[in-house]
Amino acid sequence: METPTLTTLLKAAVATFPTRRALAVPGKVDLSHAALDALVDAAAARLAADAGVLPGHVVALAFPNTVELVIMFLAVIRARAVAAPLNPAYTQEEFEFYLSDSGARVLITNPEGNVAAQAAASKLGLAHTTASLKDAAGQVHLAGFPASASAAVAQDFANDPSDVALFLHTSGTTSRPKGVPLTQRNLAASVQNIRGVYRLTEADATVIVLPLFHVHGLLCGLLASLASGASVTLPVAGRFSASTFWADMRGAGATWYTAVPTIHQIIIDRHTSKPEAEYPALRFIRSCSASLAPAIMEKLEAAFGAPVVEAYAMTEASHLMTSNPLPEDGARKAGSVGRAVGQEMAILDEEGRRVEVGKSGEVCVRGANVTNGYKGNPEANEAAFRFGWFHTGDIGVVDEEGYLRLVGRIKELINRGGEKISPIEVDSVLLAHPSIAQAVAFGVPDAMYGEEINCAVIPREGVSLGEEEVVAYCRRNLAAFKVPKKVYIADELPKTATGKIQRRIVAQHFVVPVQPTKA
Repeated sequence: METPTLTTLLKAAVATFPTRRALAVPGKVDLSHAALDALVDAAAARLAADAGVLPGHVVALAFPNTVELVIMFLAVIRARAVAAPLNPAYTQEEFEFYLSDSGARVLITNPEGNVAAQAAASKLGLAHTTASLKDAAGQVHLAGFPASASAAVAQDFANDPSDVALFLHTSGTTSRPKGVPLTQRNLAASVQNIRGVYRLTEADATVIVLPLFHVHGLLCGLLASLASGASVTLPVAGRFSASTFWADMRGAGATWYTAVPTIHQIIIDRHTSKPEAEYPALRFIRSCSASLAPAIMEKLEAAFGAPVVEAYAMTEASHLMTSNPLPEDGARKAGSVGRAVGQEMAILDEEGRRVEVGKSGEVCVRGANVTNGYKGNPEANEAAFRFGWFHTGDIGVVDEEGYLRLVGRIKELINRGGEKISPIEVDSVLLAHPSIAQAVAFGVPDAMYGEEINCAVIPREGVSLGEEEVVAYCRRNLAAFKVPKKVYIADELPKTATGKIQRRIVAQHFVVPVQPTKA
């Protein structure tokens, strides 16, 4: 059997459901699968003919959630290039790193532009263009690239399963985020896994509430829907809005949605304070990217009359690894992230041996959805790919029915509402401050986000340093979600007997352990 690509899956949906809605923005845009496909093909031809984008070239995309982002993302992949969607809230310094590390050749933004991204691209000598769709019956306009005659002719791009299609970064406990190349084969495998476990069909519809520069919203919300012939609605604001969410869901005829626990909490809070007159009939609600409190799961099901299925995913696995099943396919277990979906999973000890059922060990997976390795990072690859498995760095326990329960993390990532933050990345910013001698960032429990980031710093001798100054400095040099919520100014930091600083010990020293409030 021929190995599928993401492109073949999307083209098959277009051929089968050409007139069904594919992508909409309430009151602005409503595209069928055939119309979206035509826009993507035309944009791909323009990228190749007018912008000089060749197979293997990396194209960075810094957008809010817009129709133009979806079209250009798919067009880059269609042209056999590599799409690198970036958080538009990054600082210039962060853009410089991500653009440089990905090897990007072109930066594309919306017509409003992105000052930090454009400054970084200019410094690195990268071309910049903006993409705008003024008329759904027309084509996407790429500023600065005059349309050529060759671009008007649809090109037959033959996507190969081995083509790297998506390049993302995943934060780690090393000093720098790791680049994750994902191929057409990886993406196709993940999309098929998602479609299968959630029984997605052309009758389904969803509203995207998550940023499309993350695999959660991109793979599960967008691509799996499009490949199923289903429809996707993007909020007018280009991001999640609690005030318009249910109106968008009703207008879309939504049958499901996927979100991180923080957004579920916001939706429940709004339901409690300002309930809607009616809610759409949902097949299911999905939660992923951080642990969902059983109490929130119960409230969601009681409020909206739909089963909540919790899942477990990573960028390196093209998103989905495990999920609780839909009610017709098995039991849902609160506190568990479900069973492996379309791939092998094992709980291994430090020697690579499978542990007994009910015993804890490292969660490891392998399958067609898993990346071939980090870009230019042999040390990380050696650590992550051992004994023939990809090692997640998470500790888990599998029960006799194959359901996984996560019990801890080997890695020191701070998981703030699904945003994975490397504390060492924050350390490096803090230590660049001229008045800071020592610094350590760490995670603390938080009722809203699951974890929040704090830090402790030691000022240089003879220097006066306040919390507000440290926070202001971080805001200038870090994306907003990475800025420490609390700064402790200290004379010394607790160390182990060997003189090492352990984040867990620092957190225990400065923060009185608190239990998240009951939802």
